[in-house]
Amino acid sequence: MSLWLLNHVSTFTLAAVVVGGTVVLAVAGSVLLRRRHPSLAQGEHNDMVGVTLGMFGAIYGIILAFVIVTLWTQLDGTQTIVASEATDTALIARDAAAFPPPVRADLDSALSGYVHAVVEDQWPRMRDGQPSFGATEGHLRAAFETLQAYDPKTPREEVFYEQAVDHLNDVAGQRRARLTVAGQELPPLLQALAFGGAIVLIPLTFLYGMRKLRIQLLFVASVAGLIGFSLLLVFVLDRPFAGELSVSPAPYREGALAQYWSR
Repeated sequence: MSLWLLNHVSTFTLAAVVVGGTVVLAVAGSVLLRRRHPSLAQGEHNDMVGVTLGMFGAIYGIILAFVIVTLWTQLDGTQTIVASEATDTALIARDAAAFPPPVRADLDSALSGYVHAVVEDQWPRMRDGQPSFGATEGHLRAAFETLQAYDPKTPREEVFYEQAVDHLNDVAGQRRARLTVAGQELPPLLQALAFGGAIVLIPLTFLYGMRKLRIQLLFVASVAGLIGFSLLLVFVLDRPFAGELSVSPAPYREGALAQYWSR
């Protein structure tokens, strides 16, 4: 369900629903509770409620900060993995220029098939949370077989051959890391802490009585808006390959790899 929302609903709409919905529900709950218990406006229990809010707020804030920083770091790391994989693939394409025409043609064919499979097959699967090695496995194997069958004849060819093999091994490792990240999500316990904490903290703000209703509603709405926006970040950042803020496959179309998309 979360993947479908990220892939089919704009981030602006999600923000309006999550943040706006949280604020509306919080304000409505505060008004209803105040009407049912008018004595809350006197603030008789503000000392106790204030201490409880401070304690819960501090704990919940630390949890949310940890979750958001972790997810942002994961997104940044995923972008680095994708860029590194595309860069190593491009370097192999450049190294291939030093090889004889038959070897160069076979390697170019394997690399072209690989980048097309990554962008056109693997990326949609990763967006849907169903990463698979199958689409690129044959092309990567073909590149390895081409290099394994080639025997460099000159010192110049040996240098480029060693570099190409190293870069190809790096591509294989980065592909695995990319697919592993695509299948991960926030652990259920952290999801429960992030979203369950909001269910506990927001209603506590209803109990903090203020004589002027507008001021109390502003207080409740501010807390709910901040929590709603934080939960939106958790929701959006949890899947690095889904939604408008997802990692882009653009690096596989740029630089030395652009030649494989103009044919």
